[in-house]
Amino acid sequence: MGIRVGIDIGGTFTDLAFVDEATAETGVLKVASTPGDYAAGVIEALKALAAGQDVSAGAISFLSHATTVVTNAILESKGARAALITTQGFRDVLEIRRQARAELYNMFQPPPATLIPRHLRLEVSERVDALGQVRTPLAEDELSEIIAFLKSHRVQAVAVCLLFSFLNPEHERAVGEAVRRSLPDVRVFLSSEVLPEVREYERTSTTAVCAYVAPVLEGYLSRLTQFLEQDAYPPLYLMGSGGGVSTVDEGLRMPAMFVESGPAAGVIATAALGNALSLSRLVSFDMGGTTAKASLIDDGQVSVTTEYEVGGGGNLRRWLQGTGHPIKVPVVDLSEVSAGGGSIAWVDDGGGLRVGPRSAGAAPGPACYGGGGQEPTVTDADVILGYLNAQHLLGGELALSPDRAAEAIQRRVGGRLGLDTVGAAQGIVDIVNSSMANAIRMISVERGYDPRSLTLVAFGGAGPVHAGRLAEELDIATVVIPPNPGVFSAVGLVSSDLKQDYVRTLFAPLDRDVLTRIQEAYRQMEREAGDMLARSGIDRERWEIRHSMDLRLVPQAYELTVPVDHSELEADGLVSIAERFHDQHLAVYGYNAPGEAVQLVNLRVSAIGRLSRSYVVRPVARPEGPLDDALAAERRVFFKETGFTLCPVYDRTKLPLDAAIRGPAIVEEASSTVVVYPGQSATVTEWDTITLRSGA
Repeated sequence: MGIRVGIDIGGTFTDLAFVDEATAETGVLKVASTPGDYAAGVIEALKALAAGQDVSAGAISFLSHATTVVTNAILESKGARAALITTQGFRDVLEIRRQARAELYNMFQPPPATLIPRHLRLEVSERVDALGQVRTPLAEDELSEIIAFLKSHRVQAVAVCLLFSFLNPEHERAVGEAVRRSLPDVRVFLSSEVLPEVREYERTSTTAVCAYVAPVLEGYLSRLTQFLEQDAYPPLYLMGSGGGVSTVDEGLRMPAMFVESGPAAGVIATAALGNALSLSRLVSFDMGGTTAKASLIDDGQVSVTTEYEVGGGGNLRRWLQGTGHPIKVPVVDLSEVSAGGGSIAWVDDGGGLRVGPRSAGAAPGPACYGGGGQEPTVTDADVILGYLNAQHLLGGELALSPDRAAEAIQRRVGGRLGLDTVGAAQGIVDIVNSSMANAIRMISVERGYDPRSLTLVAFGGAGPVHAGRLAEELDIATVVIPPNPGVFSAVGLVSSDLKQDYVRTLFAPLDRDVLTRIQEAYRQMEREAGDMLARSGIDRERWEIRHSMDLRLVPQAYELTVPVDHSELEADGLVSIAERFHDQHLAVYGYNAPGEAVQLVNLRVSAIGRLSRSYVVRPVARPEGPLDDALAAERRVFFKETGFTLCPVYDRTKLPLDAAIRGPAIVEEASSTVVVYPGQSATVTEWDTITLRSGA
């Protein structure tokens, strides 16, 4: 037994959570993020843990980390000098893209920048056809010239993506071996290893993303692991976008799987909380410093998608397609908007009030932080309205300046719109709440779920401040605020399992004639999964292998992923798989065609290595006594229904079990603030959660 530690880097703060495996007691801390070198923030958090909590490196048994390095490298165009080797005639796949357009009627919509410029995209003579048969042998004599070019241009990484290599990787492997042999210091990624799956553009893009970010990720992890090894910390695990951790070595084989590293941890934590509280349908709502993320969890199952774009507008509004770089790796299905505490409010040329997408981030931060920020943010508006404690944020570690917040809001927003400071602050909050409500509608209403049947789990530093208003707008009856909401994603990191996904394309009708091919493909992926779990040091009794299939109707171009039990991989079992596909088709699209033939496109395997039990929530003893014992202060707070009103402010740590708090009221703790709006009530449960309900 030891201490499990999870570290999550946010746009403003780096969060650390630690749990004692023997007692399940949890602790948290925050330090400022370090945008110039995020590894420094991680190191600072570990030093703060040792100094403040007397938790030495030797006491730590498990160390997990969620990183933003991959996403930032793409968003900021600060990736490596990468090259692409492809089949002759396919040099421009990355620029041709798909026909999807975020702005359908804007003929001048700029496309996202290409990660690999044209002069570094090289062609080689070869051809494999759609059946995997070699039509034109690989021109190996061309490789020496290609390698000389790569060397002269000092490329740091190479992506190799040849036509139909997912069916026959022979040529691609030969190219990869030649480059690796001649340029041993250059990272090489083969599409047949990264994504052996149909769709040329997405496969090329995913492989290119891996090459573009790999040296950046490797440099970051090198600095971090050097510090960890010097101080005898345990091996580091990295949170992947699909909702599981991986070792550093496995992560460097597939860097694209870290694009939504931090948000995935929060969703996993929400699922664990739902299982503990027997809540079947949840919306995970995470509002941090730069963005707000929402995800749906149904019957304990986290929604995962492979239709994801990184960079461009897709990172600001997930429903935009054709603005970023597709990566066909499993990613927790998130609806993400640029609506965080640090999101900057501004007035556009038409006199409209806008919030985001720019953020004040960790530096200079919101104006009220006193770090040099001059532009008004959502946090500044929350201070003006009285939601946040100006003298005692983060347990007293951060004092805020309402005067700076008021000056920034009035200068940049109120004065331009003819509003007083309070009216401008309320407008900022209304706009950001509307944006976040739309994000929740996307993953609920647009997926066929009635928000009234869902429970909203709100976390992140700003999530509990705004959750009550979102529940009102969406008619969600119940909101659950977990313990330590400001660092909830980091808490999820200490409860995550190792997970990696594998895929193989197999175009065929879903019938008994293809059963032998299905079984053989699954056996091959299971061997790869077993090798990975063995390399990671996971005992076999803690292995779990999950199967699924990407299926569609014959005329369709896109698939639905259907879970498959291993016992169904025989002739009669294929019938039940097809029936489940038709049921899922009805749920997603509102219609189905049970009489139509079902086509198999991809086979998938998820390899899971169980690392721990959940430490997200546990029953705790609450203080005894009246509610007044938890009253810390009173504060004037502005609500649309009442104007400024004197509200009780409660200390969450002192709230007695089942105490009913009627809004308007404020509940404060070190990592976040809960706002109980007029007409709502809050109750503390034995699980140390706070439940908000409407109709107080």
